[in-house]
Amino acid sequence: MSPDLSPAAAAAAATAQAAERLTLLLESTGEGIFGVDLDGRCTFVNRAAAQMLGWSTDMVLGRNMHALMHHTHADGRHYPECECPIFRAFRQGLPCRIDDEVLWRADGSCFPAEYSSHPIIENGQVRGAVATFVDITERKRASELLRKSHDELEQRVAERTRELRDLANHIEAVRETERKRIAREIHDELGSLLVALKMDTHWLHRRVGLESGDQAELQAKCQSMGRLIDTAVDNVGRIITDLRPSILDHQGLWAALEWQAQEFRDSYSNAFSDASELDATLQFHVAAGVLPPQGGQAIAVFRIFQEMLTNVARHAKARSVRISIHVDGPPDAVLYIDVRDDGVGAAPAALADPQSFGVLGMRERAGHFGGRLSIDSAPGQGTRVRLVMPLSEEQEAGSS
Repeated sequence: MSPDLSPAAAAAAATAQAAERLTLLLESTGEGIFGVDLDGRCTFVNRAAAQMLGWSTDMVLGRNMHALMHHTHADGRHYPECECPIFRAFRQGLPCRIDDEVLWRADGSCFPAEYSSHPIIENGQVRGAVATFVDITERKRASELLRKSHDELEQRVAERTRELRDLANHIEAVRETERKRIAREIHDELGSLLVALKMDTHWLHRRVGLESGDQAELQAKCQSMGRLIDTAVDNVGRIITDLRPSILDHQGLWAALEWQAQEFRDSYSNAFSDASELDATLQFHVAAGVLPPQGGQAIAVFRIFQEMLTNVARHAKARSVRISIHVDGPPDAVLYIDVRDDGVGAAPAALADPQSFGVLGMRERAGHFGGRLSIDSAPGQGTRVRLVMPLSEEQEAGSS
């Protein structure tokens, strides 16, 4: 400061210098900046703001900024000044930051903008507001491209998932057909041979007994062979049932589910030295007029139910098992299968493991026919597995 200047002149010079620096700062920024008074008229505007709006600085100063650049929504609706967030900064003392509106240029075009507004306070009084804004056209364009890419990726993933699910269902259908063929051949070929062998053994036993009284050892051997053949016949029958339960083909899904539940209850009880230790219950209800689904859907439901019970038998170590099978009535029939146990349970991470093929298989079978499979479990808290499967006419037609 020059020593020749009076204090008042020095203060004025300092103020002018500060104003010049502020002006340089405002002009140097790439953001649009303007100020408004309590009437909403522009008190200052930087070059970036004027250029983005398509006006010269002189033509902006003194103009109502809402009427100049914020008068209309993007869809063409009128934007009332009383709703303008920029003006609320000085009228209600509410600062704002908005990024989902547009501002309008002098040529009548608009651009997406992000803007903020804050009140100007002097000596404790609100004197107006200062607003900043930027053109976010490129950001919106990039966001839209990203959204479209994301949607396309999701569509491709969904299509690929459907293809893989269809392939898995086809493979499962081929597998079921092969199981059915093998079961039939075992029944027709091996079953017949065992029956014939049983008859021959019985014939030999009678002949040995007639010839002489000292053939007790041979008779005992024939009896032993007969018992082994009976065991083989039982095992063959079990294998045939595991491959393809005949009740599913001959009596339908409802009978097959009830039979499987009873088989599980009996076999699980036999695993205990004291059968009374197992509390196993079955609730089964099918609304009148609901026919069991056929073909692939019936097989899918049956195999899911088998897997539910198999998991209980192998892993749960449960003392209480609750099995509920319920079918709502038409016109929108829905099958609900609920299996709960009080066993050791499992951590959610284990159930979500991609290597949990049993769980994955159940969910894929259910999903192919529009069903949902949910599993609730925690260590020491038991497990609940629930299947919800729609049995609409479309589903039944699609599964045949």
